[in-house]
Amino acid sequence: MKYKRKAIIRNKTPCILFIILDLFTNYNKNQKMKSELEKLDKNIKEKRPEYYAILQKPLSEKEISELETKYNIKLNSDLKELYLWKNGQSQSDSKAFVNNSMFEPLEYVLSGNKEFTEMIGYDFEIENWWNKNWLPIFSNGGGSYICYDLKGIFTGEKGQLIEYWNADNDRSVIAPNLTSFIKKLNQYYEKTQIEEFDECFDISAEISEWRRDFIVNKLIKK
Repeated sequence: MKYKRKAIIRNKTPCILFIILDLFTNYNKNQKMKSELEKLDKNIKEKRPEYYAILQKPLSEKEISELETKYNIKLNSDLKELYLWKNGQSQSDSKAFVNNSMFEPLEYVLSGNKEFTEMIGYDFEIENWWNKNWLPIFSNGGGSYICYDLKGIFTGEKGQLIEYWNADNDRSVIAPNLTSFIKKLNQYYEKTQIEEFDECFDISAEISEWRRDFIVNKLIKK
């Protein structure tokens, strides 16, 4: 006697709900970032008009997508929003965007990531001296950077900001995410008088609560 196998109907509702929840969460994050960037645009324009003048025009979605393809890197949505706002600053002017660091155009960021990643195991012999997931978005002009961390090295917090020093082995996480960092920057602008700004201003004191220091000194296994 043959028995017919009953078709198993799997409930896909939970999976669909997770997808919807994820989309809603990302939408909220994007809206928060857009809101902070709108405030930042207004703050810089009002309090540092000479710096605002050297910010470069925004990239389009298409231009960002082409750069992602060229360098085989997928940007997180908050970082993409940053470059939809402005594509860094003029490379002929060294005024600081924040923390004595310049705001790098996206192609400089992605080409820099590629160059440094190719040096791992050769010029960089210590584990996490450089990491392929770090995008050097803010530069001090001397080879050191504030990087956007795609994977959350050391902490697991994707999208955190981490300091890379070219001559020192400390790697400090300075913010849990880009949106929170821009929010603190806005708060600094809102409480600071125009005459108090200089070309190298720093908000390290305002973000000290987030700082987590890590030392890299372990050789890469070959």
